[in-house]
Amino acid sequence: MTTRVRFAPSPTGYLHIGGARTALYNYIFAKASGGKYILRIEDTDRERSTKEFEQSQIDDMAWLGLTHDEGPGVGGPHAPYHQFERTDIYKKYTDELLAKGLAFYDFCSDEELAEMARKNKEEGTPPYTGKWRDEANWEEARQKIAAGEVAPVRFKVPDQDVSFKDHVRGDVKFPKGMVGDFVIYRSNGVGTYNFCNVIDDHLFEITHVIRGEDHVNNTLRQVLLYQAFGWDVPEFAHVSLLIGADRQKLSKRHGATSVKQYREQGYLPEALANYLCLLGWSHPEEKDVFTIDELKDVFSLTRFSKSHAIYDVEKLKYINGQHIKQMETDELLKRARPFIAENSFFHDQSVEWQKQFIELYKDKIQLLPDLNEKVLEVVKEDISKDESITEVLAWETTPKIKEHIETELNKITANHVSAEIFSQWMDYCKKELGIKGKPLFMGFRVVLTGQNHGPDLKVLIPLTPIEVLKKRIASL
Repeated sequence: MTTRVRFAPSPTGYLHIGGARTALYNYIFAKASGGKYILRIEDTDRERSTKEFEQSQIDDMAWLGLTHDEGPGVGGPHAPYHQFERTDIYKKYTDELLAKGLAFYDFCSDEELAEMARKNKEEGTPPYTGKWRDEANWEEARQKIAAGEVAPVRFKVPDQDVSFKDHVRGDVKFPKGMVGDFVIYRSNGVGTYNFCNVIDDHLFEITHVIRGEDHVNNTLRQVLLYQAFGWDVPEFAHVSLLIGADRQKLSKRHGATSVKQYREQGYLPEALANYLCLLGWSHPEEKDVFTIDELKDVFSLTRFSKSHAIYDVEKLKYINGQHIKQMETDELLKRARPFIAENSFFHDQSVEWQKQFIELYKDKIQLLPDLNEKVLEVVKEDISKDESITEVLAWETTPKIKEHIETELNKITANHVSAEIFSQWMDYCKKELGIKGKPLFMGFRVVLTGQNHGPDLKVLIPLTPIEVLKKRIASL
């Protein structure tokens, strides 16, 4: 049997980081199993669903590398892939349950339902005790429907225990009475979440349902529906929820919560996908940094943890930095350009200069916009003379280095110092002036950059405009 999984977002907002993680697990499992990854749009909430949000979610998934095998824009044998376009299908299966006596029209008023809820909470009575559950009243209900009245349809929950096997939580059991007769089809002609999910997952031939643990109670209702139709129940894996460092459910107070926000902040899709995988799942080789393609040979549902996954932005930044460091310079340059300020000195330089700059700093940043600060380091003219800088300037050897560099700079007509000329300066001070070791290297760094640490001077100085070097030295 071919593995078939699905991700079914509602287009009522931007793609949440938790939803992206669910999509990612489904996608990787499909690829690891040689199966299919299906995208279904749950757009039955017509007031909040928009095409703009739908396209944004699809774009964010594509950015993460999650391309679907069937679904919007791709098509497939089970179209349509929008739930709102499948309303006739849901009506057909609602009628089937009504005909079998497994569902009923409910004409209870809001007041009656509120009183049932009160008694259930205070007295422990069954959640639904309306008269319309009794078959004796179904003819009256049919007459009301025939007369043009509308009512929701409820599933008649059988008096039985429900259990299912979960790849993360093991055997999950619900004793009878845990749920009352629930609505499967609203009076406005729209199917409910649980009902539509079961119909679609069956018709789409879904074999595995991977989703958050907050859906466990939904699974109770869905298993009952599968059994009522006599359909095979798919395998389930309910993964742990994401929580913040304060152990509360992940929300806006913990920072960015949508994939769109992380894209705009300069995270790499490879890094975000990498980090999301680690939230509740562990690599068999205990790796922290990897690509999605690398997981296809090692991913399995057995490595999920039951514990809540703590979302740590600092860990995400670290992983992003690792992916930046490992990326080819040409590719990183292409990714970085949009995140460097439009009026930046960077954009006025040659492609070769830009490549050298990226190569020099790519192991010193965590986010792509961090490069803006590095550009400023290259063109900054003034020197801040803190105690550590003043100490180096006071060394006997430093003025000699400063004098030699100043003399040599005035001989150069080009805009930059070549790496060869810089090496000649170093050699002269070492051989002719007898300056070696720390006094030589620290002297050069402080005189030319005004800093006591930083990247390789042999690369940095050729990137720095000569006029900037002159002004720095003049300020000492």
